[in-house]
Amino acid sequence: MQLYMQILGLSFETFATTFLVIIFLLVLLSSSIKVVKEYERAVVFRLGRLIGAKGPGLFFRIPIVDTFRIVDLRVVSFDVPKQRIITKDNVTVDVDAVVYYRVFDPIKAVIAVENYTYATNLLSQTTLRDVIGQVELDDLLSKREELGKRLTEIIDTATDPWGIKVVQVSIKDVSLPEEMQRAIAKQAEAERERRSRIIMAEGEYQAAAKMAEAAKLYQANPMAMRLRELQTFTEIAREKNMIVVTSTGVGQDFATMLGILKGAEKGSKR
Repeated sequence: MQLYMQILGLSFETFATTFLVIIFLLVLLSSSIKVVKEYERAVVFRLGRLIGAKGPGLFFRIPIVDTFRIVDLRVVSFDVPKQRIITKDNVTVDVDAVVYYRVFDPIKAVIAVENYTYATNLLSQTTLRDVIGQVELDDLLSKREELGKRLTEIIDTATDPWGIKVVQVSIKDVSLPEEMQRAIAKQAEAERERRSRIIMAEGEYQAAAKMAEAAKLYQANPMAMRLRELQTFTEIAREKNMIVVTSTGVGQDFATMLGILKGAEKGSKR
């Protein structure tokens, strides 16, 4: 150091002062140059007055005079804690949701609301309670997607002055009391029983219609009815432990048929 001082022809006090000034200028320069990422914006204030949003990339600020706040423009999500809500038909349920949002105007997000994340969270909780309280339990369980769209529209409209765009609101879970779960299970079982009875009745109706058509055909053709009767007797005759009582004419024809069948059986055994 003394060699440098002798080369430059400076005294120790002058050299120390120059060194400190250089260090101060380097610190001042480093604090003046800031870097903002592609998905961020810096909202800059000069002596408390708004200058604008800077970024992405490098921007310069006057130390001490300028202050800034970094705002993330990416989509952010947060969970809405479970809310105990009474539905329109007086059923108590616990409902939670997830909200996806992003900042589209960083200046509004900084100057229009103190903490846009906290404010959006509280607004989502109150809106969830208001909307769920206006629907019945059946709609809550079967129309989650529609309710999510409705929540999205309401919250997005309220947060638009803050520079916040609500992308989507999804209802995650609906917790029912145990007695209500049992009641819904009984209702579902009754619905399944009703559908089963309807299907059976429709089957009986179709079978009766077909039998009515068959009866009309037999009525128009008595010989077909006779052949069907003899075929039925033949099927009954296969059961050796059954006794069939018929009228005289029918019995004679039936006996002749049985003889033919027995002869055929003996021929097959040989």
